[in-house]
Amino acid sequence: MLPWKRLLRPLAALLLTVAAGLVPVATAEAAAEPAASHQGWNDYSCKPSAAHPRPVVLVHGTFGNSVDNWLALAPYLVNRGYCVFSLDYGQLPGVPVFHGLAPIADSAGQLQVFVDRVLTATGAAKADLVGHSQGGMMPRYYLKFLGGAAKVNSLVGIAPDNHGTTLNGLTHLLPYFPGAEDLLSLAVPGVADQMAGSAFLTKLNAGGDTVPGVHYTVIATQYDEVVTPYRSQFLGGSDVRNVLVQNLCPVDLSEHLAIGLTDRIAFHEVANALDPAHATATTCTSVFD
Repeated sequence: MLPWKRLLRPLAALLLTVAAGLVPVATAEAAAEPAASHQGWNDYSCKPSAAHPRPVVLVHGTFGNSVDNWLALAPYLVNRGYCVFSLDYGQLPGVPVFHGLAPIADSAGQLQVFVDRVLTATGAAKADLVGHSQGGMMPRYYLKFLGGAAKVNSLVGIAPDNHGTTLNGLTHLLPYFPGAEDLLSLAVPGVADQMAGSAFLTKLNAGGDTVPGVHYTVIATQYDEVVTPYRSQFLGGSDVRNVLVQNLCPVDLSEHLAIGLTDRIAFHEVANALDPAHATATTCTSVFD
């Protein structure tokens, strides 16, 4: 066997190990429970208030699911009076708990169906979307190609891979191993779609990052070790607010997972993005909010 063929599978496995090692450890028991049992979200009897007239749909990241990604942020928003919902998407056959692995265009179709369901249940005309990692980028396909712009007021991306990732340069090794990219695309197409320069991202970003009528917020950390370089997360456009949490709180050391799962500085910025008319300054003391 040629040397590169012997290295092919270990390289692909390394990419998956790196990605999997950077996501929360989910349990089959937690993922099997209805998300509605977790502190009040996914309650389809919830009706948006005059103060918060749009439901919030939470979109998990790669290897995540509708429960584990949101054990902190969902209650944070529910306690502030929002109707909050979350979905599972990007499931692969025979792979429980860990989702966001299927082709991203297909996942965007699942989001389309879910948003329609939420709008029907709540009676709202539009929803707000908040996503972490892939979940902050994938909705842009829905907005741009699947009619989502007519049904979404704002998209808040927490550490989104809007222009792909190099995984700190690891993906640059793939061309040296012929067939590695094909293997990765077959095994976990949702991961391959997120590599910088992929055909999916080229299509997504052609003609501009945003679509008219949607408000965009990107919340990033300079310590992100998954979506690299971190500035690739930022969007260009006339209705975009790009936020670096260290500019708000220099001692915030959150990396890719923490900014989406536990970072109260990021959470405060999410709340500001969802209700800009009542936004308050985000500082290091916002962790006590």
